[in-house]
Amino acid sequence: MSQAQALGIAIDAGQQVSGLLLAPPEARACFVFAHGAGAGMTHAFMAAMAAGLASRGIATLRYQFPYMERGSRRPDVPRVAQAAVRAAVAEATRRLPAMPLFAGGKSFGGRMTSQAQAAGLLPGVKGLVFVGFPLHPAGKPGDERGAHLFEVSVPMLFLQGTRDELADLDLLQPLVERLGARAELRLFEHADHSFHVPARLGRDAEVMAAMLDAFAAWIAAQGA
Repeated sequence: MSQAQALGIAIDAGQQVSGLLLAPPEARACFVFAHGAGAGMTHAFMAAMAAGLASRGIATLRYQFPYMERGSRRPDVPRVAQAAVRAAVAEATRRLPAMPLFAGGKSFGGRMTSQAQAAGLLPGVKGLVFVGFPLHPAGKPGDERGAHLFEVSVPMLFLQGTRDELADLDLLQPLVERLGARAELRLFEHADHSFHVPARLGRDAEVMAAMLDAFAAWIAAQGA
């Protein structure tokens, strides 16, 4: 498999973040892949997702949010995070001009991507994929964080563990149903927000493989 290419992504005249482009030969689509709040683009989960997608013919552009680039633990405010999402999508378009684009990410990264799409279309993005959508803080169920999804017009795929403490299924499932035909929810039994499963009930590798297969099948169904 080809190696990820390190690159810089300019957000504005004075700010740049790091990125990793993994584009296998004959890739049929590219996923602009944002990281979660607590770990950056090189985290083992992000790397495994990128490698698994590459083996299924899907390129990825991973990138850092500015706070992670600085080594801070406090996530960027939405305005700053959304600017990074837009810059990463623009970079993917520049690097892979003829390739269908999808965008999203793990937890916080997915939510910042959907907020950016709701605020103003991400050019060329055909759909959004959420790898554990963080509908609410742990222990504080609510669906207010999903309100902006009704402003998203492109197809959406939610990949979600049934033990995710940041997405009560009694709230997430009705929300996805209200979004209508443009949204699809795929559940992974016993997986938590990090897609870990108890050892007595399965293996993380099996969950990852099933998630990647569902991801690739959905991309194909969008015509990519």
